[in-house]
Amino acid sequence: MITGELKSRVDRIWDTMWSGGISNPLSVIEQLTYLLFIKRLDELHTRAEHKAARTGRPIKQPLFAAHQDDLRWSRFKELAPEQMFETVRDRVFPFIKSIGQTSDSDEGSTYTHHMKDALFMMPTARVLANVVDQLDDIDMADRDTKGDLYEYMLGKIATAGQNGQFRTPRHIIRLMVDMTAPTPKDVICDPACGTAGFLVAASEHLVEHHGDRIYKDTQSRRRFNEGTFHGYDFDPTMLRIGSMNMLLHGVENPDIRYRDSLAQTDLAGAEDDAERYSLVLANPPFAGSLDYESTAKDLQQVVKTKKTELLFVALFLRLLQTGGRAAVIVPDGVLFGSSKAHRTLRKILVEEQKLDAIVSMPSGVFKPYAGVSTAILVFTKTNSGGTDDVWFYDMEADGYSLDDKRTPQPDNSDLADILARWRNREAERKRARTDQSFLVPKAEIAGNDYDLPVNRYKEVEYEAVEYDPPKVILKRLARMEAEIAEERLELERMLA
Repeated sequence: MITGELKSRVDRIWDTMWSGGISNPLSVIEQLTYLLFIKRLDELHTRAEHKAARTGRPIKQPLFAAHQDDLRWSRFKELAPEQMFETVRDRVFPFIKSIGQTSDSDEGSTYTHHMKDALFMMPTARVLANVVDQLDDIDMADRDTKGDLYEYMLGKIATAGQNGQFRTPRHIIRLMVDMTAPTPKDVICDPACGTAGFLVAASEHLVEHHGDRIYKDTQSRRRFNEGTFHGYDFDPTMLRIGSMNMLLHGVENPDIRYRDSLAQTDLAGAEDDAERYSLVLANPPFAGSLDYESTAKDLQQVVKTKKTELLFVALFLRLLQTGGRAAVIVPDGVLFGSSKAHRTLRKILVEEQKLDAIVSMPSGVFKPYAGVSTAILVFTKTNSGGTDDVWFYDMEADGYSLDDKRTPQPDNSDLADILARWRNREAERKRARTDQSFLVPKAEIAGNDYDLPVNRYKEVEYEAVEYDPPKVILKRLARMEAEIAEERLELERMLA
């Protein structure tokens, strides 16, 4: 989350662009993302130059060729406003749109495909120069600043909670990625990828834990860059931002495509993706209900419903190969909804697949955008059952305050405990139902009509509180009233 000085700086940049004539909030976010992308490219190239100077070796695959040195942020930021405007509009912007193109292919990367429709919308040289000056002090080296900006800016949009365009908190994403522990063999998908936060986190996990295997040879590197990460979205702006995000995090050509994941019209292209992925990570937008006619028919065969939260779970099952696993966020209604479609889907997860875990999250996790209660659903596709015990965890704190401010509270977080207990679930058999986490056998879940909210199975200890007998309390009240009357009379005598 953006806080403090950086938050104030973003507000000033927003005001600058707004007063300059860019009135569409998503256009503001998109233009800022382009500029931050350009800045980040220069920072990465500068880092490569320093490494080359230390090692005495030339830069491998430099971002800027020798004749493109004047396109770097650190160079054009020193230019006069009019000259800067012409350079960015006529040379820098076409340059970033062409990144990923190769001489072997006219089409280039998915990044190039999504960027071909990008527009440079800065209205005047003065506005561009002002924004560049303000952005210049933002350090992008150690954080996904584009995502921070996007997350904070959407808090300014009144419809953010309605259109689903808000990011999942990064610490929740990291928890889900760590719980599923991706390996270089995984083929990972997010069918509602947005800014590609889940795919970025998965790539960082792979680099951190399996870097030697990813980069051991050309074939491994190509698989990581082109065959591991797949994402869909139906917002072209999000596709551009997601592609830039992945490129800046070292994934050169992820498969990020335009697709309405639930729509019948996109089914022809989606058939190739059935049972293709070994890992699904997602927090799709649960926007309500769709028309039967527009929804993919094979999803309706799994569960007859119009509700997007149920259709997305059916979609996850379709996308996963046998043995594939998923960690996805669902609204609590999926866990306890009483309709036939709700019960059918829960029964499928418990009886036909392997339901591994339910992590119940507090309702403030997605504030200030939404206050709905949600849970992390972790399951494995088997098509032959396998659920023995389901692990429940009742998360009470995530390291931030649960109000709209979401103030960091690093000493108040259950995330480390969740991950440690998840990795040693066998020891959870000894846990009582009064604890924060415990195992529930499948037979008990089936006996409860496959209801899955943690409160259905958690036991609450009540402390007995003893009160004085009513006569004692009444005597105490009478004594207090007498004291009040006496002090009132004393006050009246003082005022007489």
